Amino acid sequence: MAINNDKDFKAALNGLSTAQQRLLATRFTESVLPLSSDLRVAGAVSAAKRPDITEVELIALYQAAKTASVESYTQCGRECDWASQGGHFVSKAAVACVKPFEAGDNPAWDAAMHARMARTCQTVADGSGTDTREAEVQYRLLEAFLNS
Repeated sequence: MAINNDKDFKAALNGLSTAQQRLLATRFTESVLPLSSDLRVAGAVSAAKRPDITEVELIALYQAAKTASVESYTQCGRECDWASQGGHFVSKAAVACVKPFEAGDNPAWDAAMHARMARTCQTVADGSGTDTREAEVQYRLLEAFLNS
């Protein structure tokens, strides 16, 4: 199955189980993890990959990642530092990885969108400009996941 647009991407993600979505969310987040220096974020993503993770652990990690997200957002202040803003979106992607699942949620989609925002912030910060590279990377990750 070739995925070349967000409509197909989201439809394929919607067909995955909660566990598969959470695992794929971690893969999307790992692709931008170097843009964050917050250990709570890295810890949440690492733990979310475990198949035996408990709901209690997810809740604790969700709270830690959410706190990191809030703290990184407030660091931006009035004049946004694009690199810091990228770290904020990495935190938001990590939140998607560990958020307790509710009907209608799609953690993989949420993580993918936040990862794209993080990458966009990084490209603005380093002056390389924006394009759809992160989307293409995500499409290929999903195709590989579906074919494994």
